[in-house]
Amino acid sequence: MSTQHTYRVIVRGTFQDLTDAARERLLAEVEEHGLAAMQFTEEGSLTYDRVLKHFSFRYVVVSDAEDGEEMAGVIAEDRARTTLREAGYGHGELRSTATDMDTMKINYKRR
Repeated sequence: MSTQHTYRVIVRGTFQDLTDAARERLLAEVEEHGLAAMQFTEEGSLTYDRVLKHFSFRYVVVSDAEDGEEMAGVIAEDRARTTLREAGYGHGELRSTATDMDTMKINYKRR
């Protein structure tokens, strides 16, 4: 049985070929998807601004430790693709960065 690790993954991309309806929907919800909405969740939190050019998702992915950060990135990118497709939001290539929270070193400041 493999050990599970928790990863925080940021998936970044660019909106492409948005329909007028998709633009209207995104702009109507822009306040809900700003900097204050940035949190890592299993479902993913989408952030973007009024320009509707770049976006990012933040995910928590639990995966086998032996699969590593690369697999966590693949899983998160797949989740983002699904969410974007279901919402009808066109996009370009997705890129991800993952951090293994179970191996992350925390440096505490000494007093």
